[in-house]
Amino acid sequence: MKAKFKRAVPYAKDAMNLPVANVEAAVPFYEKTLGFRVVQREDSPNPRAVLARDDIQIALAENGGDPTQEGCYFEVDDIEAAFEEIKGRKPAASDLEVQPGDSRRRECSSSSLLMVSVTCSASRSDF
Repeated sequence: MKAKFKRAVPYAKDAMNLPVANVEAAVPFYEKTLGFRVVQREDSPNPRAVLARDDIQIALAENGGDPTQEGCYFEVDDIEAAFEEIKGRKPAASDLEVQPGDSRRRECSSSSLLMVSVTCSASRSDF
């Protein structure tokens, strides 16, 4: 069974303005590993990509923010299904590298939440 992503909750400000160093380099991880699709791209005033999956949208933007300090977690309808789905989609070596110690899952009484934390591969300088 495929999990349904119900909500994106930003750590800080806005899930529609998540900072990344390079939009084009970050998008493949969200597409291949998390199952998002690009629904809109903008080049001006700064590169930005809006991605969607199920009931939610997020946007990655080269906005000068610190990607290590901002992000979001996702509310899903089935935590186990989401975990299995993501676990089975390892990113390509050229994409972001998932660190096993950084992926966490937790359950709440009223909903299921899935937090995926990613770090950049040490060999990549464009993130």
